[in-house]
Amino acid sequence: MLLVIGNKNYSSWSLRPWLAMKALGLAFDEVRIPLYRAGSREEILRYSPAGRVPILRDGKTLVWDSLAILEYLAERHGQLWPADAAERAKARAVSAEMHSGFAALRQHMSMNTRKRYPGKGRTPEALADVARIEAIWSEARGPFLFGGFTAADAMYAPVVLRFRTYEVELRQKSYMDAMLALPAMREWIEAAEREPESIPDLDLYG
Repeated sequence: MLLVIGNKNYSSWSLRPWLAMKALGLAFDEVRIPLYRAGSREEILRYSPAGRVPILRDGKTLVWDSLAILEYLAERHGQLWPADAAERAKARAVSAEMHSGFAALRQHMSMNTRKRYPGKGRTPEALADVARIEAIWSEARGPFLFGGFTAADAMYAPVVLRFRTYEVELRQKSYMDAMLALPAMREWIEAAEREPESIPDLDLYG
């Protein structure tokens, strides 16, 4: 299998399938394409007509979009959703909510693993997103959202890194601590910190 991703420092969408594949213990090759530079889009288009990362190639099968890749991985390579039907429905619901929502958080607290922006990005709308996410996390079955690691955790992994960057105050940090303790998360963070590229438009606060 081949997974095409963007910068580990900035690309929240890329982290999701990468982390899930690591959690499943899958062997895969990784192609990292630095984003927002001359030739980036053309290079991505070599792998997918959608022109966006992440992209998974498994033999002749091509899958793009982080949530679609997670669904494919769950079907083909392992259990990434809760076994219980009701829990599985809820896991899919909170994953879809993350996939399509939280626009203010994305805008004002974009993913930037290397930086620290304490106190920044706290608009009323972003704080409302934080409150909703904290409510979801407060129902975690422990140590992850549905007990063991699932696709829902992969979907919320970039938020964990955002909260780390912006030093968001949480009433309960056990879920965030469990996610940051994952060896694969530590591997991603270390790789992000070694990346040489900087994208000024994504370094929101200097």
